[in-house]
Order: sequence, then structure tokens, then C-alpha cells
Amino acid sequence: MRPSYFSFLCIALLLTLSSCGTSSSPDNAEVAANTVSETATDQFGGIALYTLRDTMGKDPRAVLQAVADLGYEYIEAAGYSDGKYYGMEPAAFKAMLDEVGLKPMSSHQSSMTRENAKKEIADAKAAGFEYIVIPVPPEGLFKFDPATRKLGMSGTVADASDIINAIAAEASAQGMKALYHNHDFEFVENEEGIVPIDYFIENSDPEDLNFQMDLYWVTKAGADPVEYFERYPGRFKAWHVKDIDDQGRFAPVGTGSIDFARILAAKEQSGMEFYLVEQDATFNETPMEAIEISHRALGEIGFE
Repeated sequence: MRPSYFSFLCIALLLTLSSCGTSSSPDNAEVAANTVSETATDQFGGIALYTLRDTMGKDPRAVLQAVADLGYEYIEAAGYSDGKYYGMEPAAFKAMLDEVGLKPMSSHQSSMTRENAKKEIADAKAAGFEYIVIPVPPEGLFKFDPATRKLGMSGTVADASDIINAIAAEASAQGMKALYHNHDFEFVENEEGIVPIDYFIENSDPEDLNFQMDLYWVTKAGADPVEYFERYPGRFKAWHVKDIDDQGRFAPVGTGSIDFARILAAKEQSGMEFYLVEQDATFNETPMEAIEISHRALGEIGFE
């Protein structure tokens, strides 16, 4: 079996952040204990379930109910394997979301290749998702260098672009929308003088492929989200919203240095249709506490 996105990224994050003392995720009892004391009545915004990956693997219904109670409206999955979402058939996962009052918006599926895209996209469609997201360069091109602790890619940018475009074309053929999600390395000029994200955008058809901008990773790379919205208007249909602390680590929205109000003011130019809170690792809070802090900050900033 091809290693999953979770395997690659978890290794990278653990090696990169272990010296900083990441907190572990709570068990099922702690999930319930860390939800808000009053059920939210006004649901808005989305949550990337990658943030809650440990507890989702233990009791997905309890986690999803807690997410809904915090006031989130929709979710992005990051738990597809062997044709199932978190161990459930696509229709069963959709039914569970319906029961707790959450909408399936997007799904990260790193195992997609040109060979299996038809099946994986069909499963995402059966689960009710509107968007299929390519979370890293596919077909084994995503790399982690333990010596430098950096994420990156192998092969040429052109090769990766061709694979991404082929998968996106299959999504269009099935009536779904495809996005590519960035980390930091796509915004950094490589040894060939190419900025991968620029190449991906300029060599793709917006009718087939658009982009999910991770605001943390763009900031980490030293790039400006608003500048990219101006350069490529309408191409960033989704955002991952998470903050960066004074040590460069992941942080709940509103607790770090990213100027989300400035970025949100450029929403129309971006083309943003939805956004998701994501926090790859936590330090001073549990994941559930972190997404509660982030949701409260979203409302204060003006996200709807």
C-alpha cells in the first residue's frame, strides 16, 4: 500500500516540532469535557478533521458532535482509506454527518493517482463532498528531508503539474471540483528557478483545477497571501486558517501574528468560497480547545 499523506506529514511534523513539546490529543472522555458549555446556535465556518485525527480514529461520532456543538457548519475529511472514510462506507459517513448537523465540504485524499482517481473521486461524491483536494504532490512526489527537516517534492514541477491536472480533469468529468493544497515549499523558488505554485496555477485550467491556500504555510514561506490574490484573482477557492506564534509554530486563530482581517478583506479577489480551521499540532491546548479558541476568533475577525 502506498504511504498515506498522514504518514508523511505526521513524521515531518513530529520531527520538526518534537523539541517544542506538542501536546497529545485527548481520549473520548476528554473530547466531551473540552466542548463548549453551551451548544452553539449560530453555525459558521469549517474544520479540517486532520486537526482531530487522533480522536476521530477512536470515536468519530463523538468528535463530530463536539465539532457541531462548537458552532462549526461543515468539515473537511482527512481520513480516506480503502474506499472508506474513518472506517465507514461513503454513504454511512455522510449519514453520520447529517445526524450531527455537519456538511461534507471537502476531502483531502493523498492516495489519489491517475490510476485510481476515478474510484476515489466517485467515493468522495458518494460521501456528499463538493470538493476533492490534492493535499501534496501526488504519486510519491511528496518528500521529507530528515537532515533539514523540510517538506518538499521530488521530480520536476512539470511532472507534478501534469499528474495534478489529470486528476483534476477526472474530477470535472464526475461533476466535482478539484483543489490543490500547498505547504511552504511550493512558494519557494527551486534550483531550476521555478516557484512551483506559480507554475501549477499558470499551467492549469481554472475550469478543472483551483487552489486551497494554507495561510500558515504561505506565511511560513515568506510569501504574502494578498499579493497572490492580486496576481491570480479567483484561483484560491478555499483557505486553511491557522495562526503562527512567535516561535513559528502552529497556533489557534487570533493568538499569533497573521493579520487575518487584512486577508479577509481580499476575500472576493481571492475567489474564496469556503474556509477551514486547521491546526496540525497543538502546544498549550488540546486540539478541541484550540479549535474552540479559533472559532471564537473567527467571529471576532468577521468570518461568516
